[in-house]
Amino acid sequence: MKTGLKKSQKTTEIFFDEANPMVEIRTHNTDLKKRLTAYAADYPDICKLTDEDAETGYKSFTIFKGRLSFRLTAPYSEERRRAASDYATNNGFRSGS
Repeated sequence: MKTGLKKSQKTTEIFFDEANPMVEIRTHNTDLKKRLTAYAADYPDICKLTDEDAETGYKSFTIFKGRLSFRLTAPYSEERRRAASDYATNNGFRSGS
C-alpha cells in the first residue's frame, strides 16, 4: 500500500508504564499489523485494535503486558556462523534466489 510516507516515517511505537497492565502498540509495520490483527481476532479479551488510519497505513492496538515479549539474542560467534554455513551447504540450502 502506498502511503506517501518515507520508510523513516513508518515507525513502531510501544508505550507502557509500571502502573497500567496494558501496552499500547502503534505501528506501520505490515507483518506486525497482520500478526496483531490475527491475535486480536483470536483473543479479543486480551488484545484490541483501538485505532487505524488507512491513509497512512498505521494501526494501534492495546494488549495485556504479559502477552508481549521482547527477545534479545546474542550475536553468533564466528565459529557458530561457520558451522551453520557448512551445515547449510552440506544439506542443500542455498542463499539468494
